[in-house]
Amino acid sequence: MGALVEQSFRLSHEALFDHNMEAANQINGLDKQIDQYYRQIELDCVTLMTLQAPVANDLRLICAFMQLIRDLERIGDYAEDLAEFAVKLFPYSSHPCLPQVATMSHQTQMMLAASLVALADLDDTAGRRVKEMDDTVDEAYEHLYTILAKNTDVRGAVEPILLLGLVIRHLERMADHATNIGQRVSYIVTGDRA
Repeated sequence: MGALVEQSFRLSHEALFDHNMEAANQINGLDKQIDQYYRQIELDCVTLMTLQAPVANDLRLICAFMQLIRDLERIGDYAEDLAEFAVKLFPYSSHPCLPQVATMSHQTQMMLAASLVALADLDDTAGRRVKEMDDTVDEAYEHLYTILAKNTDVRGAVEPILLLGLVIRHLERMADHATNIGQRVSYIVTGDRA
């Protein structure tokens, strides 16, 4: 599921910053697969809780999985939205802040990758590091929001500015969900909520 979410995110990035319409078209199918994994994993977790009555570490693991698959599913949904925004942005010329938005997207993708590695390795230290990475994305969001919101010299259509505002907000939310995954890994390993 995590690999599919990463692939979906990469494709949305290609659609947005490389004007790749084919990448945008592939995401819908991936999202359906992600949703299937989400439903199956959730069902498996509920079945385990119902039939096996897990306690202590096992129950903590199952509960954390139920939460973190929701975070992954949401990142996949946001990637699908980003592809839709990309299609709407295709007819417009590139906004001057687009390279900074691309950097923000790369940083968010790195957070997702780091959170998935932390999960695969059950590495609580790596999980906590994802939270530190989130500060960079939050700062980028604030900076880009200010650029877009304070632009008083708008000529032509306002739609690209509105869409870029949505893009940076979605990237910021994706980073938050990656942070949640990292924190849930720490919880699985240590039992402490970060």
